[in-house]
Amino acid sequence: MVVEGEVRARRGWVTFLLALVVLALVCVAALRLLGFDGNWYTLAPLSLTPYVAPLAVLVAVLALVLRRWTLGVLALVVAGAVAVLVVPRFSVVDQRAVQGRTLRVLASNLYVGSADPREIVDLVRSNQVDVLNLVELTPDALRRLDQAGLFTLLPYRVVHTDPGVEGSGIVSRFPLTETQLTGESAAKQPGARADLGDGVVIELVAVHPISPDVDSRRWEQEMKDLSAAEGEHGIRILAGDFNATLDHAGFRTVLARGYLDAAQQRGKSLTPTWHTAAPLVALDHVVVDRRAAVRDFRVFKVPGSDHRAVYAEIQLP
Repeated sequence: MVVEGEVRARRGWVTFLLALVVLALVCVAALRLLGFDGNWYTLAPLSLTPYVAPLAVLVAVLALVLRRWTLGVLALVVAGAVAVLVVPRFSVVDQRAVQGRTLRVLASNLYVGSADPREIVDLVRSNQVDVLNLVELTPDALRRLDQAGLFTLLPYRVVHTDPGVEGSGIVSRFPLTETQLTGESAAKQPGARADLGDGVVIELVAVHPISPDVDSRRWEQEMKDLSAAEGEHGIRILAGDFNATLDHAGFRTVLARGYLDAAQQRGKSLTPTWHTAAPLVALDHVVVDRRAAVRDFRVFKVPGSDHRAVYAEIQLP
């Protein structure tokens, strides 16, 4: 009888642990399906939504093998629901038939200025970058980028450095005119109009809303303030560290105003950009006015930074 009791106790613990895991997966899937970001404690697991489907399949297999039928079926339902959201991200989206000039945009989080400036300059040179957005731009990083030859390649700039994480800048091949294009933010999120010549002007924003682990309510507000709706401004490109993924409602709200996530358009939105030592999630984005077309998207490792740089080739209308 003692042995039988121990077996029952073990079985109970196994069921309990499986139930906890399934419950956690159900909660993440429900938050994602309902479009509820909440606070940091829900925002963090939401960023891991793409991992929920494969994990749920593994849990389902384990539960079914152990004859926990209800838990197994529930885990399979979760896997299917999340897969419906995630699988389309592998597909390339047909683009508008536009005939305007091509613009190459690169954005990089410098990790409080620690990123290798020569690597940044090499990326600009090898990819013929026209616009470079930099966040966590410190005065020392700006000096080292200058020494590495950045401003020979991209002579125009709108920069607001900071010794901490709040500095940002836009560096361009084309003349820039600084203008306020976002609401108030903890970090500097400079905006500018770039004159490409022949009457073509585009609007640029170096994006870096506050991290939600610092202040999730302010992050939500800064995301809302990132841009007005399409039709209320010219062609606009937002690029930088959004501290958000496609699975955050705040980021999807920005896209719903008339924008495209460049990575999603090229079937690469599951390519992680943070943390570079063991990349997990895509926090860095190039977000493009949907009147334009995304021709290419790539991600580059940058030594010294905890983020990867994101690159998009954009054809304007």
